[in-house]
Amino acid sequence: MKFFKENLAVGFMLLALFLGAGNIIFPPLLGQLSGHEIIPAMIGFLITGVGLPLIGIIAVAKNGGDLQLVANRIHPMFSVIFTSVIYLSIGPLFAIPRTGAVTYEIGIAPFLSEATQESWIPLFVTSLLFFVIVLYLSLNPSKLIDTIGKLLMPALLIVILLLAFKSVLTPLGPIGEPQGIYVTKAFSESFIQGYLTMDVLASLVFGIVIVQALQGKGIVDRAKQVKITVFSGIIAAIGLGFIYIALAYIGATSTSTIGLLDDGGSIIAGSARALYGSAGNVILSITIILACLTTAVGLVSANASYFNKLFPSLSYKWLAIIFTVFSFVISNFGLSKLISITLPVLLFIYPIAIVLMLLVLFDKAFGRNPIVYSLALIATAFVSLYDGLKGAGIEIAWYENILKTFPLYDQSIGWLVPAIIGVVIGWIIHLITK
Repeated sequence: MKFFKENLAVGFMLLALFLGAGNIIFPPLLGQLSGHEIIPAMIGFLITGVGLPLIGIIAVAKNGGDLQLVANRIHPMFSVIFTSVIYLSIGPLFAIPRTGAVTYEIGIAPFLSEATQESWIPLFVTSLLFFVIVLYLSLNPSKLIDTIGKLLMPALLIVILLLAFKSVLTPLGPIGEPQGIYVTKAFSESFIQGYLTMDVLASLVFGIVIVQALQGKGIVDRAKQVKITVFSGIIAAIGLGFIYIALAYIGATSTSTIGLLDDGGSIIAGSARALYGSAGNVILSITIILACLTTAVGLVSANASYFNKLFPSLSYKWLAIIFTVFSFVISNFGLSKLISITLPVLLFIYPIAIVLMLLVLFDKAFGRNPIVYSLALIATAFVSLYDGLKGAGIEIAWYENILKTFPLYDQSIGWLVPAIIGVVIGWIIHLITK
C-alpha cells in the first residue's frame, strides 16, 4: 500500500503524458461511426491504444528507458535513424504542433465569432501563449511528477469524469447505427485508428522521461526505477482504457442529438453542450487545454533529453527552446493539415515499432541475435512501406497485387504474418549458427 501511494503520482504523470489531443478526439468519432459495432471497434482500438503502449513501456523500462539502446541490438546506424524518426514524429514534426493546433480549434475557437476565427491572429496568439507555458514547464523535467502527476492530471480526470458520468446518467440518446466500413470491418478499422493516438510510439520514449523524473527525486536504483515505471504503466493503461470507453460511449449515443459529424472534436464539443449546456463548452475547453499541455511538456522533455544525449554539445535547455519554437511555427498550419500529413508516416513506422517492441520482450529466446530482429523488421517494412505510400495517395498496382496475397492484408494488418515468418527464419538461423 505504501508503494502504491508513493508512486501513484508517477502513474498519473504517465497517464497525463499519454492523454493528448488525439486521445480525446478519436474515441468519440470511433463511437459514432461504429454504433452497434462499438464492442469489436473498442477491442481493436484498445489493443493499439492501451495494450501495446503498456507493452512498450514495460519493454523499454527493462532496458533503462532508452529506445536507442534497444534499437542498437539490430545495428548502430539503424538505432540512430529509427530512434530519431520516432522522436521527431511524436515531437516537433507532428504530435507537439498538433497539441497547439487542437488547443486553439477545440479549446478556444468555439468561444470566438466566425469572423474572428477566419483571422490568423487568434491561432497565432493562442499557440504562442500555449508554447510559452510548455517551454517553462519543460525546462524543469525533475518537477514533472509534482507539476503534472499531482496537479494537472487530477484536474484533467475530474473534468473527463464530469462528462462520462453525465452521459451515463442522462444518455444523449440510443446507440446509433454503424457507418461505412464499420458495418463490416469495425475491429480492423479501429485497430488502424489507434495508430493516430501515437501512443505506441510515445510509449517507446516516455520511459526516459519517467527515469529522469525519478532520478530528480533521488531514485537511482535501476531495479526500483523499472518497478516504478512498470507500475506507472499499469496505472496509465487503466486510466486510458476508462477514458477511451467513456468517450466512445458518448460518441455512440450522440447521433440522434447532434447528428453525424465528420470529426471527433465537433462530436465531443456538441455532446458537451448537450450534456451541460453553455457550461459544457467551458468543461471541454479545460479538458482539451490540460490534455494538450501535459502531452506537449512530456514530448518536448523527451525529445530534448534524447537529442542532448545524441549531440552533447547541444544543451537540454537550448534543445527544448528549439523544439518548442519549431512546434509553435508548425502548429499555425492548422489541425487538418497536420493530420493529413501524419497518417502516411504512421502507417509506415507504426508496424515496425510494434514488432520491435514485441521482440524486445522475448529476445532472450533467440539470444538477442540481430538476424532475428533484422529479418522480422525487413518483412514488416516491406508491407508497411506500401501502406504509408497508399495513405499518401501513391498507389503502385504490381506492389499492391503482391501484398493482396498476404493473409490479413484486407484487415490492414498484412505485415503481421510476414513479420512472424521473418522471426521464424531468423530463429532457425540463430539455432544453426549457435
